[in-house]
Amino acid sequence: MSERLKFSGAGFLVGILSGLLGVGGGIFLVPIMVIYFSITQHIAQATSMAIVIPTALVSSAIYGFHGNIDISLALNLVIGSVFGASFGARMMKKVPADRLKQLFGILLMVIGLRMAVA
Repeated sequence: MSERLKFSGAGFLVGILSGLLGVGGGIFLVPIMVIYFSITQHIAQATSMAIVIPTALVSSAIYGFHGNIDISLALNLVIGSVFGASFGARMMKKVPADRLKQLFGILLMVIGLRMAVA
């Protein structure tokens, strides 16, 4: 199977999960790219962010069509998120790949436990 087809299949699966669960996809994409496609942590995280944009736009349009978006809340979150993402992207370049993997894994565990307990 060609690499393009594998990437597209992974993207399709992640797109379904993102739309269904309301996540940007990085939770799924980064581990898939690092573990299954041997992409470096830095490239996987940055690529994931680029993929989140179109995924989020499409999902948001459909959620909005069904009246499930609080526009005021979203706009307030966007303001902080844009500045935070800019800061985080600059910081990422200074963190070694092994440390990024650890931080990403810890984040996934904390979020998973929190959601399972809630």
